[in-house]
Amino acid sequence: MRRLIALLLALLAAVPALAQEAPRLRVALAPGAPETVYAAPADGCTPDDVPDAPVRAFRDAGGGVTLFGLHYDNRALKGPDFAHLKIDCHVVYASHGDADPAAYDDRSWIAATWTADGRTVSALIHHEYQANEHPGRCRFPAYMQCWFNTVLEARSTDGGADFARPPAVVASAPFRQDHDQGRHRGFFNPSNIVADGRYEYFMASTTGWSGNAGVAGLAPERGLAPGTGADQQAGVCLFRSATPADPRSWRAWDGRGFTVAYADPYRGAPHPAPCAVVAPFPAPVGSIVRVEPGGLWLAAFQAKADAGAFPLSGFYYATSPDLLHWSAPRLLLAGPTLYDDACRAGGPLVSYPVVLDPASPSRNFDRTGRAPDLYYDVLETEGCTVTGRRSLVRRRLTIEGPR
Repeated sequence: MRRLIALLLALLAAVPALAQEAPRLRVALAPGAPETVYAAPADGCTPDDVPDAPVRAFRDAGGGVTLFGLHYDNRALKGPDFAHLKIDCHVVYASHGDADPAAYDDRSWIAATWTADGRTVSALIHHEYQANEHPGRCRFPAYMQCWFNTVLEARSTDGGADFARPPAVVASAPFRQDHDQGRHRGFFNPSNIVADGRYEYFMASTTGWSGNAGVAGLAPERGLAPGTGADQQAGVCLFRSATPADPRSWRAWDGRGFTVAYADPYRGAPHPAPCAVVAPFPAPVGSIVRVEPGGLWLAAFQAKADAGAFPLSGFYYATSPDLLHWSAPRLLLAGPTLYDDACRAGGPLVSYPVVLDPASPSRNFDRTGRAPDLYYDVLETEGCTVTGRRSLVRRRLTIEGPR
């Protein structure tokens, strides 16, 4: 996940026009310097305990806070509240570097959590199969050319202390990792999970594929001829479930309804139908929260400067009444991000913006008042290299607008 850079920017060219102008909120940084929540390597159990993902938090059954957002040997920050979080050195979900892509046990990050009671916890997993690290698994030498991503789901029954294996596939490209190599492929970086009525939702990014590529990647014995699939546009798709603890229940929006179900390409015939991408997001959505009072949704994400909707690199936000129709993006914090060239940044990068309200009435922090915090990572660089000197910081926000 630390190398989410150049090819993700191809998503910028694929974002469609806004379906309508959604009502706006005005979000701004409150005065003051960032407060450090966690600093690597000083605060870690090992040198690899670096901030490397958007933070996700829930309240456990006893009212304490569990927060994820570190590296692929997943450990949690825990405490009675957000002011007293400390790392727990127990690995709750390890990555074993398994060379078998069907095992889904190469590199995994806990990317979202959801719990109704603080005891049984479902986690969405950002899984990377890094075929360049496994001899004979990729025709190319570079990470980005061999990178195959899948969104998985794992479950804990002990309040997030351990997540069981094997995980289940929630979203996958309809072909196996050895197909269409030469570019980053699959679904990746799910947002947090949010509730709206009887459903839960999340967003996930995809680099897309052609219908020919998808069907050609299926096993020949399935009898599908090239050309019978549908093109998947690159962008961000919205998923919905009434039972998020069941990984088979998630369905993606197809433009008319939540009908698209994905399967494991190593164990069943995948569904090649495309999901409909949601504007204005050029790359993964860091977080979604419902702002109260008022009820509008607020999404935070990062973008690289372009000649269009993103005049400066940095963190942006958009608002929506229904999770499908979003306002044009507005700049929240300018600065070079992981999507920028570290060689030219001339200093630290920022990444993984998340709006999180410690006073939220929600066990899963998917609702916020008008003065939440912005959590994000600050990554030190040396020349063209992003180092392990990273900090998770927070800054207070103010939110104004329709109530």
